[in-house]
Amino acid sequence: MQHFQTGLWLAIVSTALFSFKAIFIKLAYTQGVDTVTLLSLRMLVSLPFYLSALIWALRQTSLTLPSGRELASIMGLGFIGYYLASWMDMQSLNYISAQLARLTLYTYPIMTTLLGWLLLREAVTPRIIMALVLTYCGVLLLYAYEANQLGGSQVNVGITLVAGAALVFAFYVVLSKRLIGKFGSALFTSLVMLTSTVCITVHFAFTHAFSDLLVSPTAWFYAVLLGIVSTVIPSFMLSEAIHRIGAGRTSIVGTFGPVITVLLSVMLLDEAFGWQHLAGMLLVISGVSLLGKKT
Repeated sequence: MQHFQTGLWLAIVSTALFSFKAIFIKLAYTQGVDTVTLLSLRMLVSLPFYLSALIWALRQTSLTLPSGRELASIMGLGFIGYYLASWMDMQSLNYISAQLARLTLYTYPIMTTLLGWLLLREAVTPRIIMALVLTYCGVLLLYAYEANQLGGSQVNVGITLVAGAALVFAFYVVLSKRLIGKFGSALFTSLVMLTSTVCITVHFAFTHAFSDLLVSPTAWFYAVLLGIVSTVIPSFMLSEAIHRIGAGRTSIVGTFGPVITVLLSVMLLDEAFGWQHLAGMLLVISGVSLLGKKT
């Protein structure tokens, strides 16, 4: 019971910390920082922590080292989970509100369930179908509002990017469970995040000059918050939560994340909040919450 409760609290706190991510990104963008530069700063800030965690994990006498194939799998998850998904998510915030981005990203539990059906032949029940309908009705409602306010083409780009991020992250959640259970959250998370750091460094090297990292102190402040508060701490918590309570329950706990982001968006970013936002949020949360019911 204590093992489960600890996992539950880890999932709750990691969700809360991840909820600040869109806010820090939007605030950093106001300082003239682009997506790739901000993602690079984020990983540079977090790099020492993941290196320390890797060294600590390797010194554990009970550690099981991954084989070549398993290491390749972990690195592949690092590529999709914290490089590709992160880039798509952060890039989407150039086009849509933090509220729409967060609500769309948090449809990944639905996608996780559908992937279980496609890959693991798990049954699709009427409850799952209802969850699917409610969730995407909520996203479509807010999408229609923003398309009308901001212009359809801009919102289409943003929603496509963040929906892609949700799908990629759903793959990450489904495929990471076995590897986390075998190697532990410290080793797994540090390898995943170090892989993503290498990926974004290569991306930056091919598209930017080194001088682009010389951003304003305010931009660095937001990058530090993004790197530590919304990356390092919650990434270890998320991996350990998946290990303790499973990917499904961890995803369900994340349903209150959009509520936090919506509140922060209204208070800190002065984003609009009307009946469309409230209805969309309630539909998404209701839909994803259905997945957590036993019957």
